[in-house]
Amino acid sequence: MTLLPILATLFGTLSAFANFPQAYKIFKRKSAKDISIITYLIILVGAITWFLYGIELKNLPLIITNSIGTISVLLVVIGWFLYGRTKKLD
Repeated sequence: MTLLPILATLFGTLSAFANFPQAYKIFKRKSAKDISIITYLIILVGAITWFLYGIELKNLPLIITNSIGTISVLLVVIGWFLYGRTKKLD
């Protein structure tokens, strides 16, 4: 394996974990009022798309990183639905 696939897997995994601190903050404070749900929904669709693409290619790094990414973004979205909804979308 060359350096680029190693770096892509490493940073892809780190990026996948990037939303867990935001999800933790939402659930700890029980508030998601400043979260832009549209941004997170777009990110969620992208993560799911890349996950499915990884499955189609049978590419384990894509599958692993985007399954983690999907879960982390999904937690933020769930937190927004529990604690941040307003009458209009942000």
